[in-house]
Amino acid sequence: MADCQNTTILIVDDREEGLVTLEAALSELPCQLIRARSGQEALRYVLEQDFAVIVLDVQMPEMDGFTTAEYIRMRAKSRHIPIIFVTAINKDEHYVFRGYESGAVDYIFKPFDAYILKSKIKVFLDLHLKNLEIKRQAALLQETERDIRSRELVQRDLDSLQR
Repeated sequence: MADCQNTTILIVDDREEGLVTLEAALSELPCQLIRARSGQEALRYVLEQDFAVIVLDVQMPEMDGFTTAEYIRMRAKSRHIPIIFVTAINKDEHYVFRGYESGAVDYIFKPFDAYILKSKIKVFLDLHLKNLEIKRQAALLQETERDIRSRELVQRDLDSLQR
C-alpha cells in the first residue's frame, strides 16, 4: 500500500470500547485516526476536513449512523467518502439494506475480524491516494496548458510587432 501519512480515517462510535476496538484494528495503518462519539461530532469533522474512509457505528443516540450517512451524502464535498457501517445490533436484512441506501459501501457486524476490516480499508485508502494523485496531475496539466497558451500569445504579440 502506498504511504498515506497525511490521510485520515474517521471512526464514529458513541461507546468508548467501540472506538478502542476500531483503533486497535486499524492501528497498523500509516494513517491518522480521528475519533467521533456522535453523529453530530462526525458531521463537524466532515465539514472541517476530507477523509479517505468513515467507519460509522449504526446504533447511536440522538442521530443514528443512517441519518449521519445521509447528511454526509447531501454535501457535494463529502458525497464521495466511502462509509463502512459497523453494528452489533442491527443485523436484520432490513437494516443492511437501509445502510446501503444511506450510502454505505459495506456493512460489517460486530464482533468483526480486524484483518478483514483492515483489508477493506486498505483498498479505500489506495483508491483515495490514487484519486489525490490524479487530481494533482490534472492540476499540473492545466498549469502546463496555461503556460503554453500564455507563451503562444506572447509569441503572437512578438510576431505581430516584428511585422
